[in-house]
Amino acid sequence: MVYIVVLIVILLDQMVKLLVMEKMKVSESIPIIKDVFHLTYVQNRGAAFGILPGRRYLFIVITVVVISFLLIYYYKTRGSGMVTLSTGLIIGGALGNLIDRIRFGYVVDYLDFRIWPVFNLADSSVVIGAALLILYLWQQEKVGD
Repeated sequence: MVYIVVLIVILLDQMVKLLVMEKMKVSESIPIIKDVFHLTYVQNRGAAFGILPGRRYLFIVITVVVISFLLIYYYKTRGSGMVTLSTGLIIGGALGNLIDRIRFGYVVDYLDFRIWPVFNLADSSVVIGAALLILYLWQQEKVGD
């Protein structure tokens, strides 16, 4: 089941990125809601928010390690829908950005809320998945008390 979540995230992420790359120029910004939400094509050569630019291979290694740990965790604890969903979202998002790093040397970002650095669907998937996993672990800890 986790693979279905992973596949959906990767497919959606890569389809949107392909559209952005085909239809927009780098740094082009299209207002959807003026001064609130724009589609802005950014080539992110760093990590989150563009930090540590030029460390492509480091990010690739870190991503592979994190995905490996998440898969091990999933297989040790599977059975919970929350674990399946959360790990699937994190792995799918991580793989979506990993595909970009390997193919292009950068990650395609496009969601621009003007008050936050530009990000993408894969980033959102990782953050939502991590939040769900933390919530699940927190609830499990409370149950164990």
